[in-house]
Amino acid sequence: MAQEPEPTSLLPRPLLAVAIGLPALLAAGVAAAGLLLGAGGQDEAGDPASDRSGPLALVPVPAPAAESEQCRALLSKLPMQLVSNGAALSRRDLAAPAPAGAVAWGDAKHEPVVLRCGLDRPADLKPTSELRGISDVQWLVLSEGGNSTWYVVDRPAYVALTVPSDAGTGPLQDISTTIRDTLPAVPVNTRG
Repeated sequence: MAQEPEPTSLLPRPLLAVAIGLPALLAAGVAAAGLLLGAGGQDEAGDPASDRSGPLALVPVPAPAAESEQCRALLSKLPMQLVSNGAALSRRDLAAPAPAGAVAWGDAKHEPVVLRCGLDRPADLKPTSELRGISDVQWLVLSEGGNSTWYVVDRPAYVALTVPSDAGTGPLQDISTTIRDTLPAVPVNTRG
């Protein structure tokens, strides 16, 4: 009986070994570099936008009244520091182009607290919405992930304050007092 010829490879054995081993070696090198170099300014989730060491980049959102007289008055009265869960957070620089009507507080150890003034009326504000009063200011709270955004709904300009879940009540109390003392109360518009 005739013996079948052995299949031959188009690639020489040393080149075939390199072609098979190179992807595995590359993957191991990338993993090792990641372990040795760390996250490089990224948080645990790997989000480079949350780099806490430089200016804070904010996503632009519609804020048609951000440069209104009410927002200018409020921004000029905001505190330079907020107390968040016992830690004093200083004002944080915003990355250019910084959106009008926005201010942030934070440091290298804490997620930022962000205030935006002059926003559109929150779409979630309905006649049945549960509002929370803090220092005579009415807020609508919306939670998403580890943050909550609180919307001031009883002033001539809509204001949003986004706070991390571990911020405590300090930022809300300080901002509520400033809003109460700066902007007059108006009826809540739940109809849009």
